[in-house]
Amino acid sequence: MSKKVVLINGHPNKDAFNFALAEAYKRGCEYTGAEIKEITVADLSFNPNLQFGYQKRTELEPDLLEAWEKIKWANHLVWVHPVWWGGLPAITKGFIDRLFLPGFAFQYRENSIWWDKLLVGKTAHIITTLDQPKWTYWLLFGKASVNQLRKSTLEFCGVKPVKVTYLGPIRKADSSKKERWLKKTEDLGRKLQ
Repeated sequence: MSKKVVLINGHPNKDAFNFALAEAYKRGCEYTGAEIKEITVADLSFNPNLQFGYQKRTELEPDLLEAWEKIKWANHLVWVHPVWWGGLPAITKGFIDRLFLPGFAFQYRENSIWWDKLLVGKTAHIITTLDQPKWTYWLLFGKASVNQLRKSTLEFCGVKPVKVTYLGPIRKADSSKKERWLKKTEDLGRKLQ
């Protein structure tokens, strides 16, 4: 089966290193001949607030409907995002809240605590940047954003396996370190991880 990849960039600032990482992954991925579509969350026009919770569905904006079509089309989801305050940027969290909905990504069973996973057959890779060493994020903070995206969202909806690459600390990285990270990310794309 040919790989169909959707590259989801969750950083709101287009000058951020995350954009260079997404481009590096894309370059590597193009080398394999995989089909690639992109979602740049910062470019989407939508309300990130799940205004009514799950009591009432807010109609999806055209940009979210188009993003969902890309996610349905793909068999490999690549997420590039920073860790801010242990979590995802607000716009990325809003993207997930608004789009990974019952009937889309999962479906609760009637009169049951169990649910059906509607994204089975897809794999994912999370590439996340940190302002601290990976070990402190793991040991002191419990990998909060990764657990949220990997376990509570993607695996909850049937996406497996979900691999993770941590890059950091970004804040103090010099240009040679960043070049190594770009090369590593391009290599991940070449291996479609």
